[in-house]
Order: sequence, then structure tokens, then C-alpha cells
Amino acid sequence: MAVGRRKLRNPLALAVLVLLAERSPMHPYEIAQTLRRRGKEYSIKINYGSLYTVVQNLEKHGFVEVADVQREGNRPERTRYALTPEGREEMLDWMADIVAVPVHEFPIFETALCLMGILPPDDVAELLEQRVSTMEVRAAGLRGALLKLTETIPRVLLVETEYQLHMVDAEIQWVRGFLKEMAEGTLDGLDGWRGWHATGRLPEEWERLEEADTDG
Repeated sequence: MAVGRRKLRNPLALAVLVLLAERSPMHPYEIAQTLRRRGKEYSIKINYGSLYTVVQNLEKHGFVEVADVQREGNRPERTRYALTPEGREEMLDWMADIVAVPVHEFPIFETALCLMGILPPDDVAELLEQRVSTMEVRAAGLRGALLKLTETIPRVLLVETEYQLHMVDAEIQWVRGFLKEMAEGTLDGLDGWRGWHATGRLPEEWERLEEADTDG
């Protein structure tokens, strides 16, 4: 099934399907606790308040079904859910799609980079230095966590944290290279950028580029 035609596209729904494939039946609270215990909130945007809605939507589309209802003492009833054959098929197909097919996800930092010209170059350099400092702290934390966790947990269960660390390191390296070009004055277009903020007018060569795009 193509990604665009999926009935559900919330990654939290996929996480629910995977957990139910591991162990069924489970109730939503148990699913939430399992995700939290495994630290998956660092890799999946988890809104525990909406988890029940996610499960209900999965049931609506036939991907999970009610297995039983538990009651312990005076506690409220807990409905436990199990994966359906349709849910297993959807889960496997969905996983195959996201592992194999790259998708541009429009990260917010990329948005900031494409619009950063509105800020003066010196301000951008200062802000990027702050970002690098924060990212280096994050990288150190991830590196320490991986070192500790690999003592008792197989690497295959930690690959998302390893991936996060590689991406953070790559971003730090790129930003530091960009800052070096700004500091040395070798960044193409830097003079025009400075001139824009000194005069309040876009560089003529930038305006010509926009005119060329319009003519095309």
C-alpha cells in the first residue's frame, strides 16, 4: 500500500501495532508504560493523552480488536486489545515503506536555514554557536548513554539512539564548517547579505535572480 493512501499515518499508531505484534492482548495504559519504559518517547512523538484515540482509530479500521475487558477490585474496567490479521498486514507493509522509501520531512532547522537571511550575519553566527554548544551537550549525553546501555543491551535494540548520535554529530560538523566560512569571509553571498542589512535593500544580484525566475 502506498504511503499516501494509508488510512492512518500517525507513527504512534504504528508503534501500537508493533507492540501488539510482540504481545497481545494489551490495554492502552500498558502500551504507554511499555513505550515509556523503553525510552521510545525520544524517537516517537508520543502524546499519551491521545493514545486511547489512536487505539480507537485502529479498531475502527479493523487493525485491532477488543480481546477482553478486565476489572480488578474497585478499579475502572480496562479494555485489552489484540492485533488482527489485517493489522499485522498493515504493520508489515507500513514498516517496509518507511524503511525503504526516503521521505522529505521538512525539519524545522532546515526551515530556519532557508529563511535566515532576514537576520544579520553576525546574529546568525552567534545563534549557530549557541546551537552547536547545545548539540555538543546532547551528543555527549547520547554517547554516554550508548556506552552504558551497550553493556547490557544488544546493539540491535539501540540503533535509533546510535542513529540520533550520528545525525547530531553530522549537524555539528556542518554548522562548524559553515561558521568557519562566515568567519573567514569565504561564504559566497556574504557581502550581499551584509549589504542588505546595512542598506535595507536586497542586493541587485539577488533581485536579478528573482526576475530570472519570474521570466522563466
